[in-house]
Amino acid sequence: MEGNKHASDKKEKLADQIMQNPQVLAALQERLDSVSQTPSSYIETLPKAVKRRINALKQLQEKCAHIEAKFYEEVHDLERKYAALYQPLFEKRKLIVSGTEEPSDAECEWHSGGEEDDKDKLSEDVKKKMTISEAPNTEDAKGIPDFWLTIFRNVDMINISLQEYDEPILKHLQDVKVKFSDPGQPMSFTLEFLFEPNEFFTNAVLTKTYKMKSEPDSADPFSFEGPEIVDCDGCTIDWKKGKNVTVKTIKKKQKHKGRGTVRTITKQVPNESFFNFFSPIKVTGDGDEMDEEMENSLAADFELGHFFRERIVPRAVLYFTGEAIEDEDSVCY
Repeated sequence: MEGNKHASDKKEKLADQIMQNPQVLAALQERLDSVSQTPSSYIETLPKAVKRRINALKQLQEKCAHIEAKFYEEVHDLERKYAALYQPLFEKRKLIVSGTEEPSDAECEWHSGGEEDDKDKLSEDVKKKMTISEAPNTEDAKGIPDFWLTIFRNVDMINISLQEYDEPILKHLQDVKVKFSDPGQPMSFTLEFLFEPNEFFTNAVLTKTYKMKSEPDSADPFSFEGPEIVDCDGCTIDWKKGKNVTVKTIKKKQKHKGRGTVRTITKQVPNESFFNFFSPIKVTGDGDEMDEEMENSLAADFELGHFFRERIVPRAVLYFTGEAIEDEDSVCY
C-alpha cells in the first residue's frame, strides 16, 4: 500500500511540473481552441483576400439557387403535362368505383400470386391499421363501396381528424382530383372532392387550393430547397339545415345583471371534423405573428395537401388495400 502511495505522489508532482511549463500550457490551449472552433470562427481567422473570394463563391451559389428555381418551374410544367395523360385512367377509376362502369374480365385479371398470398404479405401492424369497410357480401354490390372513406380511415394523417359523424358524409365522396395551375399563372394546385347528391350539403365539389412559391428568398437565398406551399384557400360548404358537422350547439345559462333572472341561451361553437379541412387558417400578410399552435396546424395542413397530391390521388387503390401503407412502413430512413 505504501509503494502505491509513493507512486501516486510522484505522478502528482510530475503533473504539477508539466502544468507549470508555458510551452505545454500553450500547446494545450491551442488544442482546446482547435476542438471548440466552429466553421464561422474559422472563417473569421482567414485573410481578407480569402474572405473576398468566399463572397464571390456565395454569389455563384445564389445564381445556382435561381437556376434550380427555374428547374422546378419546368418540373411543374411537366407535372401539368402528365396530369393530362393520367386523367383518362383516373376517370375510368372513378367510373369503376362508383359502379357506373363494369370492367371486363380481361381488365379484372391481376397476377398477384393469389389472394391468400396477398393477405400473408401484409404485416400484422398494417392489418391493424387497415379498416376496409364491411360491405355486404353480395354479388350485386355496386362498384367499390366506401372506397375513399376506407382510404381516409387507413391514412393516419387523415384518420386523426376523422370523426364518426363525418363518415356518413364521406360515403358520398365519389372522387378526389388534383388540378395544376395554368401556364403563366402563379404556381399552385387544387384538390377537388367530388360528391354525389346527398342530404348534408348542396355542393357537388369541395375545393382546397394550395399556393406555392418556387424562388429563393432574397433575405436567405441559400435556404431554397425547391417549391414550398406558402398559403391555401378552402371553400364555403353550403350545409343543409341542421347538418353542419363543423359546429355544435351548446346551452348556457345567463344571469341578467339588473333583474337577477336566469335564462338559458343556445350558441354555436366550433366542432372537430374532417370538414374543417376546407376552412384553413390563413397566412397573414400584415406581419402579424401566429402562435405555435397555429403554425403547427398550418404546417400539418400543408403536409396533408402535399400528401393528397403526391401519394393518395395517384395511388388510391393501394391505400384502399393497405399495400401503400405497408410500403411506407418498410422504408428505412
